Amino acid sequence: MHTGGITMFNLKIKVNGRLYEKEVEPRKLLVSFLREDLGLTGTHIGCDTTNCGACTVLMDGLPVKSCTVLAVQANNHNIMTVENSDETLSNLKESFLKNNGLQCGYCTPGMLMTSFYIVNSKIRDDDEIKRNLEGNLCRCTGYDGIIKSIREVSRNEP
Repeated sequence: MHTGGITMFNLKIKVNGRLYEKEVEPRKLLVSFLREDLGLTGTHIGCDTTNCGACTVLMDGLPVKSCTVLAVQANNHNIMTVENSDETLSNLKESFLKNNGLQCGYCTPGMLMTSFYIVNSKIRDDDEIKRNLEGNLCRCTGYDGIIKSIREVSRNEP
């Protein structure tokens, strides 16, 4: 579709299990689409340069930094955000709270999504957990609590 000099793209995307069909500008970032078009503001914008990981979501089960993914690149894909009600994600949220993995909370949505990937990938080794968290920056140095939270939930997963 063409409106006012901008060609729009008809996006079909499943977010947290719900199918959406929306027209978007081809240059719109996935993080902006989630926050502005869908009202899912749990995904934070931290740096716009893939450095901090606050905007991490899962695309088809893999962590991606939504500040550098165009919404059109997510066409026909499944996106999971921190707002998802998945049981494992809920367990991670509780564990982060219990084990002081929250600190200021700005990195928490991205950390939770990466942690969800780690738990579901059955990564149990501390060095591997740390390696998988490398793309997520906690400015408050809450890594010990985050790693402890992941370990706790991992022990309880089949």
